Amino acid sequence: MGWDRCDKEAMLRIQRSCEHGVVFSLSGRIQVEDVAELQRLLGLESAGQDIAFDLRDITLVDRDAVKFLASCEAENIRLENCPAYIREWIESEGEVSRRQEL
Repeated sequence: MGWDRCDKEAMLRIQRSCEHGVVFSLSGRIQVEDVAELQRLLGLESAGQDIAFDLRDITLVDRDAVKFLASCEAENIRLENCPAYIREWIESEGEVSRRQEL
């Protein structure tokens, strides 16, 4: 029974809405294996589309997910309701990248 609960918690749920631009509401965990699916979904959207990820219900991310989210922001994809720990991690990853470029 414990495994079922763990599997459900480890899953990423994605819901797409398009009231004011496209918003992907994400819930659960974003892990390295989820990044490819998120990239695929972004690729299906029209060029120039206003896109956002709503991160209100994200419980956990790994480093690859943080790098992906940072690259999304760099491409003008908004991160709405971004938890503070994810925001801080994105900013610290940006600082590491800038230091490596020097």
